[in-house]
Amino acid sequence: MTAIEDYFKAERSESVMFILVGLVAIGLSVYFLIKFDHPFYTGLAYPLILVALIQLTVGTTVYLRSPKDLQRVTSFVEQEEGKIESAEIPRMKEVMKNFAYYRYFEIFLLVVGIILTLVFTKENIWMGVGIGLTAQSVFMLVLDYFAEQRGKVYLEFLQQL
Repeated sequence: MTAIEDYFKAERSESVMFILVGLVAIGLSVYFLIKFDHPFYTGLAYPLILVALIQLTVGTTVYLRSPKDLQRVTSFVEQEEGKIESAEIPRMKEVMKNFAYYRYFEIFLLVVGIILTLVFTKENIWMGVGIGLTAQSVFMLVLDYFAEQRGKVYLEFLQQL
């Protein structure tokens, strides 16, 4: 049972990271928009805010859902073991498939951010957007990498039950 608990506790901990980084990104964005009257900082603020809204939404959703998921899967193991095969394993396979889509999208944003940063060499709005996209994409890629690795271990555990 500890593998299930470990998975959902780690999922919840990572969701707190998403929430904290989202809040910091919004705070920085507001600071940049208020403090600096410069297109570079405006451009930097836009992707920070937009991706932060995604981070806050995902982080909050996972944080609130994880205890219920833990309880649901624990009840499957204790009372309805067949549900692991019919419900939880298919759910996790879908989650794992979605990680690939997230990764492609995050790499796309990273490439766009790098291109904008390299093409616009003066501190203008597009360079700011590029740096903001690059920073947020790297963060999302790193967190999703660890989440995907954790998901692989959890799915393997479920398949061995």
